[in-house]
Amino acid sequence: MAEERRFRSASGVPIALRRHQHSASCRELAVRGPRLQLRSLSAATSAVWLAAYGLFAISENSMVLSAAIFITLVGLIIYLHFVKIDQESLLVIGSLGIQVTSSYASGKESTTFIEMGQVKDVVINEAIHMQKVIYYLCILLRDPEDPQGVSEVVPLFQSSKPRLDCLIEVYKSCQEILEQRKTAPQ
Repeated sequence: MAEERRFRSASGVPIALRRHQHSASCRELAVRGPRLQLRSLSAATSAVWLAAYGLFAISENSMVLSAAIFITLVGLIIYLHFVKIDQESLLVIGSLGIQVTSSYASGKESTTFIEMGQVKDVVINEAIHMQKVIYYLCILLRDPEDPQGVSEVVPLFQSSKPRLDCLIEVYKSCQEILEQRKTAPQ
């Protein structure tokens, strides 16, 4: 059973939250941002190439045009492969752990797995950024030496930055699975 709802990011960009319940103790939550717009990409590339052509007209050095083409192509590859994240997903499996995946525009995926034994809790935290209060979801990892302590905070959805209403949906889904784990006999 999969459902998709529309929300907005902290900057006002439209995003979509897709919830897929695989079983009672396994849920996948994915936040998808807007796809790369060909119009904005073409405008940026054209601006760089026009500036390079202007420099070429002044200097009459063909290396300026070659450098502009090379720099824009390398910049585009770096942007698509390392910067532009299309989707961030969270797969919560009550008996196993939490898998966090970021899917880049180039198709590359970055995955992190956290064992459920390390998870202390999933919380919504707040931060002050540029005179605004922003909210973010994070996983608190259990400190191995102090069972009541937290050793690390792992922030989620850093690229899409969903607003509080979207984070509450994800938080509730995570808490349902964590509560099942707490009440299940060990």
